[in-house]
Amino acid sequence: MSDEGMWREDIDSLAFRPDGHNGLCVVHRLAFRALVGARLSPEICLAYFREHRARFNDAARAKAGRKGLPAHSNFHLTSRDLRRAPTESA
Repeated sequence: MSDEGMWREDIDSLAFRPDGHNGLCVVHRLAFRALVGARLSPEICLAYFREHRARFNDAARAKAGRKGLPAHSNFHLTSRDLRRAPTESA
């Protein structure tokens, strides 16, 4: 899988492999809508992810740590998980 993530039409979600994790992390389109506040195409969701990749990695790392997830597990992030992640510095 590309470091840039991929759109999964079958589950209407972005899937990516967080840094240092072997499993996949999935973010549903509705989580993006809650963050961005608009109707979003897969292309807009992917562009948002690529622009804010560090925040997605931070949120994934925090959730995996909180839940004690094994390095090979698959899991999902919600808009709440992403809001909890630290804001990226410019």
